[in-house]
Amino acid sequence: MAKKQICLYFQVHQPARLRLYRFFDIGKDSHYYDDFANRSIVRRLAQRCYLPTNQLLLDLINANGDSFKVSFSISGTAIELFERYAPEVLDSFRELAATGKVEFLCETYYHSLASLGNPAEFALQVNKHKDAVKQHFGVEPVTFRNTELIYSDGIGEYVHSLGFKTMLAEGAKNVVGWRSPNFVYSNALQPKLKVILRNYSLSDDIAVRFGDRSWDEWPLSAEKYLSWIKASVKDGGNVVGLFMNYETFGERFGSETGIYDFLRSFVGEVIADGEFEFGTPASISRLKAVAPLEVPEVTSWDDVESDVTSWLGNELQQDAFNKVYDLYEKLAILNQPSMWNDFGHLQESDHFYYMSTRFFSDGGSHKDVNPYDTPYEAFINYMNVLGDFSIRVDDALLTFTRPVEKEKAAAVKKVVKKSAKKAAVKKK
Repeated sequence: MAKKQICLYFQVHQPARLRLYRFFDIGKDSHYYDDFANRSIVRRLAQRCYLPTNQLLLDLINANGDSFKVSFSISGTAIELFERYAPEVLDSFRELAATGKVEFLCETYYHSLASLGNPAEFALQVNKHKDAVKQHFGVEPVTFRNTELIYSDGIGEYVHSLGFKTMLAEGAKNVVGWRSPNFVYSNALQPKLKVILRNYSLSDDIAVRFGDRSWDEWPLSAEKYLSWIKASVKDGGNVVGLFMNYETFGERFGSETGIYDFLRSFVGEVIADGEFEFGTPASISRLKAVAPLEVPEVTSWDDVESDVTSWLGNELQQDAFNKVYDLYEKLAILNQPSMWNDFGHLQESDHFYYMSTRFFSDGGSHKDVNPYDTPYEAFINYMNVLGDFSIRVDDALLTFTRPVEKEKAAAVKKVVKKSAKKAAVKKK
């Protein structure tokens, strides 16, 4: 009898944070990014999270061989920041890739909401990220994980058209209903796309609750956690998806909380117990889908409603979102790499997240990642940057089209001159 599977997946993303950009900067200064914050945060995370956790995973792989596997998706923006400020982090991910026991997933290059804003831009970013993964880690991704785990039947169908046969999605109660998240499903519109779900409760036991001393299950031991995993599949199920942000380890919960000891012990407990084995999405997708999973509305791994309200739930967010995607056609005409890059960074989901009012209604669990005091401040700063970018696009478009206009004017002038000459000949 085949062993049940544990899919341990980590999301790695850091945004290109915007500097304080005032109204009077518009049209005068087109450097949008807070280089100091980006460098200091990435360097801190490298020391506290990425390097020690990567080393721990490498040690576990070396100690356990084929018995331990993990998966990552690393946004293109994070890769750029690592290249600029912490190249040793990329080296450590390459070491993991070299083991052959790590799957690197594809996502939108800029960790954007493009799947909700523009299908053509979405496809461009997916292909750009696929190329980046191949360039940096030597593997071509075959599994897709959308930004914030955003998924719907329609999005899944489109992802399959881009060449993917497996996709991750949220498995919260209000998404799966009476079904269990602990099975492989198929997309309701494209049965060839396999869907692997996040077990939200078990994932959040680590990602959200691990270091919470007020939690009635604190402290969490590896033995206790494995017993919960077993209980979750007691009445059926063969896959447990443990999906979380990588910064859970060392940043959200520092080493003093015992998070690294827990991870090491947990891997050892699973392997020693023998009921489960660790698998990657690519290997787990070989399992037969038990049924189509109907998800007509857009879902995400947001910890409030499992929808996209945290990014597009208020008028400020919607206004910013609509205005940035309104620029797509102009940028497609220009097709200038520097413009595309700024456009991509302005699409990062983080900018819209900072405008969310949910920071002030969810007990403050996300306030530590928001550099703004209020959603309105985040909106004003973003719109100032977008205002300058829009001017740059329009100016570049005018310069781009002016030679064409001159050529047309010259052609018209030539025709008029020729007609006038013919008229003069006729008069004679």
